[in-house]
Amino acid sequence: MSTASDARFWDRTSRRYAKAAIADPAGYERTLDRTRSLLLPDDGVLELGCGTGTTAFRLAGDVRDYLATDFSSEMIAIASERYAVDLVPNLVFRAATAEALAAERVPYDAVLAFNYLHLVRDLSGTLGSIHALLASSGLFISKTPCVGEMSPLIRLALLPAMRAFGKAPYAGTFGLIELSQEITAAGFEILDIENHATKGNDNRPYIVARKR
Repeated sequence: MSTASDARFWDRTSRRYAKAAIADPAGYERTLDRTRSLLLPDDGVLELGCGTGTTAFRLAGDVRDYLATDFSSEMIAIASERYAVDLVPNLVFRAATAEALAAERVPYDAVLAFNYLHLVRDLSGTLGSIHALLASSGLFISKTPCVGEMSPLIRLALLPAMRAFGKAPYAGTFGLIELSQEITAAGFEILDIENHATKGNDNRPYIVARKR
């Protein structure tokens, strides 16, 4: 399995993903509100793993420029279809990875990664690319499922079985402590760790970090 095969998984499931309801709407709204409070009107923002663009459409109007990216071209195709109906002038959708964008050396004031970090195969490498993407003292804002803190039945049996049959993508099995250590080691200062779930702790911490 590889990043290319992961992208193909999301390509195949993109239409079904687009129709799925948000599991915790109140928690999602809390995440949007908190993120808005951290962004400035003159910010250039990059979102990684934007999926079909739901968050991008909600946040782009609050900043100067917003580039929403995903490594699934089919996810971006759906987001672009939505954009044709709901035009947001400063919003751009693009199929890309953090690594490819880092090579372009365009600095962003904030990088957002919601439900993304657990899906990358090289966590430390991706965090290094995110660090390179940020302007001095820029913010990295993430909300990440910590699979390592989920039920052992899910982590050790269900997910591997689903991946074997092509029913689930790759998922890293780190916990919050390991994730925090990786973010710090990549050159960030963690400012806040919050739980935005309204249905108990869903092991998906919201982390605000600043580039050192």
